Amino acid sequence: MGKLTSTGIAAICAALMVGGCTTQGVDKTATTAITPVPADVSAADLSAGKAQFREANYGLAERHFRKAVELRADNSEAWMGLAASYDQLGRFDFADRAYDQLLKVAGRRPEVLNNMGYSQLLRGNRKKARQLLNEARNGMADPAVVDANLALLAKE
Repeated sequence: MGKLTSTGIAAICAALMVGGCTTQGVDKTATTAITPVPADVSAADLSAGKAQFREANYGLAERHFRKAVELRADNSEAWMGLAASYDQLGRFDFADRAYDQLLKVAGRRPEVLNNMGYSQLLRGNRKKARQLLNEARNGMADPAVVDANLALLAKE
């Protein structure tokens, strides 16, 4: 067997370097199995909660809204949905807790006051309902929803 000369070694190294630069045999398939994390991790549950609420599936709506507020405690829309779901389920004790959190997150906005007034209407607390609905009406640009709730109150 002959000795490797420096020229032979250089030729072998050059062949290895050139061979390392080719892309033959490399898998170029884009990875799509890992989905990006949405900016709002509670968005999917919020959306599902709204859909279930529209279908009058208040128990399922409550579950999704509750998960949404667990994932993002500053989500006022999820707190509103959670409170409204509890109202529809007749769980007014839980609704009050949700409204308390909603007030901390969103403040005394007219939409919040309207829902709180409707909650009191469902409970039969006419005086408190009227007070909250009137406060909501004074702050709304278009008080049609509040007027409808006040009309319900007048029928009782």
